[in-house]
Amino acid sequence: MILIADSGSTKTDWCVADKGVILQRIFTKGMNPYFQTEEEMKEEIRNTLLPQLPGGGFDAVYFYGAGCTPEKAEQVRRAVATLPDLRGEILVASDMLGAARGLCGHQAGIACILGTGSNSCHFDGRQITANVSPLGFILGDEGSGAVLGKLLVGSLLKNQMREGLKEEFLREYDLTPAEIINRVYRQPFPNRFLASLSPFLARHLDDTTVHALVVESFEAFFRRNIMQYDYRNCEVHFIGSVAHYYRQPLAEAAQRLGITIGRIMQSPMEGLVAYHNR
Repeated sequence: MILIADSGSTKTDWCVADKGVILQRIFTKGMNPYFQTEEEMKEEIRNTLLPQLPGGGFDAVYFYGAGCTPEKAEQVRRAVATLPDLRGEILVASDMLGAARGLCGHQAGIACILGTGSNSCHFDGRQITANVSPLGFILGDEGSGAVLGKLLVGSLLKNQMREGLKEEFLREYDLTPAEIINRVYRQPFPNRFLASLSPFLARHLDDTTVHALVVESFEAFFRRNIMQYDYRNCEVHFIGSVAHYYRQPLAEAAQRLGITIGRIMQSPMEGLVAYHNR
């Protein structure tokens, strides 16, 4: 029996599997070592994950997470090692590698994450061979929920969208311009806050200014990231809620640039279970 984790900035999806069969799915808060301390991650495992896990221990744990760089992976490994009855390896790797293995299996391809943040890589069927740094939602993360939310509120507060849309948005989310500024510049996790606003765009894609904003953000993602890989000879696969809910404007942006889209999935978990089937 193995335990696989797919952890983003917002939530962690844990999967108990045996011989390629999913036995149980558990969801906890996101565990990112850049935002949480080792003790905070241990507490989340101890208080939220552990009470829901079956007994008997695990032969291996594969943790794929945002922020799990080589410098930070050991903190996550120590937190995961607090699970009882671990009999085998603990692998901690980036969420990008998890997405690539979940999307591409053992085949080569270009894998992308479009969720709260964005990322991409070229994958050779086993490991990542090229990766354009996402740079986070301030400097990069094109096409992500956080950047879509940032572009949305920036355009609304600067009166760049149709009349009445700003008032509708503020009323729906029970926000004021001052509260938005406070949440973005003075409160923790502004990326999560901004991403939580992006569904407003999905509900208003029939508006020409909204549609243009979304498509242009995806075009920026393709131009600044995907077009640095061998995209003419590879399908481009996607994981994440933004890719799932915005698949039509995503496909439109790809078509404009001559990019071939392959699979679009909300979660890499089923693919990861197949990849680690033993």
